[in-house]
Amino acid sequence: MGDNVEMGVYPISKARDLANEQELDLVEISPNAEPPVCKIMDYKKFLYEQKKRDKAMKAKASKVVVKEIRFGPQTDDHDYEFKKRHAEKFLKDGAKLKAYVFFKGRSIVYKDQGEILLLRLAQELEDLGKVEQMPKLEGKRMTMFIAPKTSKK
Repeated sequence: MGDNVEMGVYPISKARDLANEQELDLVEISPNAEPPVCKIMDYKKFLYEQKKRDKAMKAKASKVVVKEIRFGPQTDDHDYEFKKRHAEKFLKDGAKLKAYVFFKGRSIVYKDQGEILLLRLAQELEDLGKVEQMPKLEGKRMTMFIAPKTSKK
């Protein structure tokens, strides 16, 4: 890209002539600089390379998966253990966990039990994940988020 042209300050007409001579484009890089900075390059090729880089970066970006587990305020031990095993599997697979207690009808009076249940879950899963959001009551749901602990390589 402009290998045989040394860098320097040229009037715009001379720069345009140099670009036409090489059958390349004169691209304004920094219009606010004094004087404005331009570069001689193949602009279509530049855009193509940019799209290729953006696509590669997007492919490398990891997508966050959120798995949900629903409890009732009076979930018994067997159901709790069953759901806890699922939570362990989700965290081991690298997914975030959204555990929530759903209060139906008048069961909202047991919100203490719901919070205790979620805190117990957080404590038992602390070796696999860390609590991202403590139990928080939103309407008829008490929600807590647990993110998987990243393994050090």
